[in-house]
Amino acid sequence: MLPYLRRAAVCLLTVAAPLLSAQSALQAQQTQKPWPIKAVIVTTFEIGKDEGDVPGEFQLWVEREHLTETLDFPGGIHPIRTNPEHTVLGILSGTTLVNATTSLMALGTDTRFDLTHAYWLVNGIAGVDPADAGIGSAAWANYVVNDISRYIDPREMPKDWPTGYFAIGAHEPNKLPPSGGVINDRVNAYKLNTKLTTWAYNLTKDTQLLDSPQVAEFRKGFTGYPNAQKPPMVMIGDTFASDSYWHGKLMTDFANDWVKLFTDGQGNFVMTEMEDSGFTEAMKRLDRMKRVDYQRLMVLRTGSNFSMPRPGHTPIESVNSPYIGTRPAVENAWRVGSRVLHELTSKWETYATHVPGE
Repeated sequence: MLPYLRRAAVCLLTVAAPLLSAQSALQAQQTQKPWPIKAVIVTTFEIGKDEGDVPGEFQLWVEREHLTETLDFPGGIHPIRTNPEHTVLGILSGTTLVNATTSLMALGTDTRFDLTHAYWLVNGIAGVDPADAGIGSAAWANYVVNDISRYIDPREMPKDWPTGYFAIGAHEPNKLPPSGGVINDRVNAYKLNTKLTTWAYNLTKDTQLLDSPQVAEFRKGFTGYPNAQKPPMVMIGDTFASDSYWHGKLMTDFANDWVKLFTDGQGNFVMTEMEDSGFTEAMKRLDRMKRVDYQRLMVLRTGSNFSMPRPGHTPIESVNSPYIGTRPAVENAWRVGSRVLHELTSKWETYATHVPGE
């Protein structure tokens, strides 16, 4: 071969080699089968790092469930964590409804994972209604309720109204609009798989929960609210999602009325939070896309604070006070939720095709 032809051939090989390597990598990526996921743990925030410091909602899952591998998550706000077996995923969605919805949609459409048989556990802290339970308590939800509404400032509302919130299409509080009076994309109530909820509750109702002397002393001040004065417990109770971080007895009364209104009297408001209706709407749409099974969704919230002040204290004092219940709440969220996770994954040959409780 002539020298100049030899040099040209070498140049072509030099250029072609990385192109062939990149093409091979792309083909390998395209032919790699999605990981068959058994469970997804969904949390909303972390205080600091994923491991080794003061825990938020995510850290105990990462540390205790050995979610040691980290995956990029461009559609989310935080890397995904997974176990070495690639069967359990943990995500941190971000707080508020917009983050919850978009993070779950991003995960649900991620082609790296086969989520068609995965169980989803939404696991986070919340404000608890003192009429139902105390700080550190855990509630499995049958219903997730949203706060799409009309609103009139209470200083301008009719004097006989209990609140300025009322349903779109209705003309006063605590009334549903006439049939067909609401655009059907304004969803205010999501019913979960109640049989799965009951199964999860029965499995976890005797879980030993963390309490603290500080919390025990604090709850004594809820005179007239016997359930608030009890140690933490596991129960069935529903969540009310709102991007407005509200607080106070009047707003707690409103939440109770609102949940009853949109669940035809079947629901009971227990936990107030800022994400769950976003999660459930995303799961509904992903189910229609055949990406997930909505019937495998569970929502577990634990009380880190009360939704109203102690008698004799003002709402503004209460809402601005430091949380004293975060540590018991994140601990008990893991203690209760992990029992369900371990049951599902240890008996996967049964639960892969059979949803418990059905």
